[in-house]
Amino acid sequence: MRRWFLGLAALSFPLAPGPGPDGAARAQEDRGAARNPLIWADVPDLAVIRAGDTYYMSSTTMHMSPGLPIMKSRDLVNWRIVGYAYDTLGENDALTLSGGKNAYGAGSWASSLRFHAGTFTVSTFSGTTGRTHVYTAGDIEKGPWKEVSFSPSLHDHSLFFEDDGRVYMIHGGGDLRLTELKPDLSGIKPGGTDRVIVPDASRVAGPNVGLPAEGSQMRKINGKYYLSNITWPRGGMRTQLIFRADRLIGPYEGRVALQSEGIAQGGLIDTPGGDWYALLFQDHGAVGRTPFLVPVNWEDGWPVMGIGGKVPAVLKIPAGEGGMSGIVASDDFSRSPGQPALPLAWQWNHNPDNRHWSLTRRPGYLRLTTGRVDADLVSARNSLTQRTFGPECSGTVAMDAGNMKDGDCAGLGALQKKYGFVGVKMAGSARSVVMVSAESGSPVEVESVPLPRKDVFLKLECDFRNRADKARFFYSLDGRKWTAIGKPLKMAYTLPHFMGYRFALFNFATREAGGSVDFDFFRVEAGVTGQ
Repeated sequence: MRRWFLGLAALSFPLAPGPGPDGAARAQEDRGAARNPLIWADVPDLAVIRAGDTYYMSSTTMHMSPGLPIMKSRDLVNWRIVGYAYDTLGENDALTLSGGKNAYGAGSWASSLRFHAGTFTVSTFSGTTGRTHVYTAGDIEKGPWKEVSFSPSLHDHSLFFEDDGRVYMIHGGGDLRLTELKPDLSGIKPGGTDRVIVPDASRVAGPNVGLPAEGSQMRKINGKYYLSNITWPRGGMRTQLIFRADRLIGPYEGRVALQSEGIAQGGLIDTPGGDWYALLFQDHGAVGRTPFLVPVNWEDGWPVMGIGGKVPAVLKIPAGEGGMSGIVASDDFSRSPGQPALPLAWQWNHNPDNRHWSLTRRPGYLRLTTGRVDADLVSARNSLTQRTFGPECSGTVAMDAGNMKDGDCAGLGALQKKYGFVGVKMAGSARSVVMVSAESGSPVEVESVPLPRKDVFLKLECDFRNRADKARFFYSLDGRKWTAIGKPLKMAYTLPHFMGYRFALFNFATREAGGSVDFDFFRVEAGVTGQ
């Protein structure tokens, strides 16, 4: 197959509406400034720390493997993935997509990130394993990460090291609880502190509670304890709360810290120069939950978030490099000795079965081989994914379908519960290019076109402008002239999957295992061509 791989384009794009009536003067002022959202992609449940002049952030990727991503920035604006705390969270039917079970919307949830006594610690919790997982490393970028875990699973916890050497987790929903851990973080300390420190925490946002207060993040600043949480008043929006106390055990007083466009959940971070921000996120439609950087001023010992109670679209920080090049990556699947098997942008949907994928059986290609029979895309093992991103993006693959078996289906998908894909289907010895849509909740083959050859190019374009949330699908026989297939997919963020849409390279068998496809490249770009 001719190798059409092109290097990763500079993925920079506007992240907010253009200037208003102030016209040219406002445009000149905003030129070169960072804009919200910082990352127009799914990076939710943010935990952020500063180590010297470097910032690190952990986030949630739930059912993806490897998981618990660690991101790095020198300016709070431009972020890149530097690693993951774990390769797999555990081994059970849900995490391996076996026995009719899955971990969609589950896996590992909100994390806590700390740097204490020369050690980096990141922790998470999981209803899928029923445990709280704690990972430690001396080098946050290179690892290795050492894991301990214990039961129960402490919901939305914040790990906190006290000055006297004792260590705690603040966790729970509604009533926020302080639980002391063993010094080695291996479990709850027998006879240690275990008490509610903020009862009915949602009450500061009013009596009409929808989502009880959760998402705890604790900071000790100038001798006082500050606990950040979210709540969601019924009929309102996601709301950021802040509590403070003179002692860790309280009593705490609280107030609403921010009610602006549903931007909430996260924590406080300071710069070496003494500026303060809150790093929060917003539900942003089908692309997922996107990070926002919110300026913070201090008044009477309270952090005041936003400008006039609003989150600014334009920040008084240089944009720097901008773009998504630290979060997504094109891949030609060629590896030099010593290189990692996969760039950090890639994550498997659930735990991979390492027997059935390879970069060496045909060097320069990713081979996906079916290892069992599955009904559809969301049931398939070894789907390799990356984030989609806004405002517009596209993913393109070249695929060799010459070793597919009867009943096999492989290609490029927009993965969520209501997924869509363009791919190749085998029926007997006949190949066809198909577009399948699960917009209705069940997969429907919208269009099928005979494929007279084994090689094909496939493309998926996503439009997230003004929450259009549309995906379009194309195929080509030469990589230059593209033909639309099927119909646009109306993408929808669903709670059963609880994740923004992902590009997915996949291959599944519906009749007999053992067929394979070879992907020559994956190319991701900002913007779309519409053809």
